[in-house]
Amino acid sequence: MKVLVTGASSLLARRTVETLLARGDEVVCLQRHEAPVDTDQVLGDVRDEALVADAARGCDAIIHAAAKVGVVGSWEQFRSINVDGTASVVAAAASAHVSRLVHVSTPSVAHSGHSIVGAGADAPFIGRSGAWYAESKALGENLARAAASDALAVVAIRPHLVWGPGDTQLVGRIVDRARSGRLALVGNGAALIDTTYIDCASSALVAALDAAVPGAACNGRAYVIANGEPRPIRELVMGICRAAGIEATPRSVPLPLAMAAGGVIERLWNVRRATTEPPLTRFLAEQLGTAHWFDPRPARDDLGWVPTVTIDEGLRRLRDWFRE
Repeated sequence: MKVLVTGASSLLARRTVETLLARGDEVVCLQRHEAPVDTDQVLGDVRDEALVADAARGCDAIIHAAAKVGVVGSWEQFRSINVDGTASVVAAAASAHVSRLVHVSTPSVAHSGHSIVGAGADAPFIGRSGAWYAESKALGENLARAAASDALAVVAIRPHLVWGPGDTQLVGRIVDRARSGRLALVGNGAALIDTTYIDCASSALVAALDAAVPGAACNGRAYVIANGEPRPIRELVMGICRAAGIEATPRSVPLPLAMAAGGVIERLWNVRRATTEPPLTRFLAEQLGTAHWFDPRPARDDLGWVPTVTIDEGLRRLRDWFRE
């Protein structure tokens, strides 16, 4: 296939591009800045419908991974990129006669502050206050899935807590805080969570791409992707620290206290109009203090996808990467 990948500067999209190229697909990437990928690149804004349509011309499929992530920014910034940007991609797919669209979403769209235990891809939760990333991604996913038709097959993939060598989000933040003595866990760290090793996440996007055909069971649906190995969050955090060669002793913060602190920090960040990521928010405290693991069977049954790298093997690869 010839595939347009948006947001190829991210770890997940970049690895997916590498996976597609390795199996012989032709890939065009669209992002704002040059990305370290060995293929054709179009530099520009995903909200520019004409630009996206031009990049998609001649393509069979689109993997839409471009997004504004994190917690810093206004609602308008998140909405503009994550909702309007998705609308631009959907419109470009129609004008360029693309037949497959894989929309990269997030399990956060269905997180309402309570534990998620063995769930599937529940309907996006709309109406959050302040959690602009999750809210905008929920609206963007709804928009993408609504475009599914006999002419355009759409699959939404929600990779859960992707990590691995080169990750500056989960791994980078844990390691940075451990090295500076600021590592803390919400509660006692016993909440079970699913995570996704980077190679598993990229292979899931490719599996969705292959399965996305009109009339398929997956058309118009969303799937949560994870390794299917729920671990206590303390075990995962300590495993990442050991891989980086750090012996850390994280502090424990009760969930109610973490929620209160997150609320205070959010207000301070808003008043200061800070551009750096805050150390804690209420939404982050909820996610760190509650269980969230998912049913792997829908992705297996409809996409033919199973994870190929275990958590333990991923930690070994991460250790080797840090040593190198």
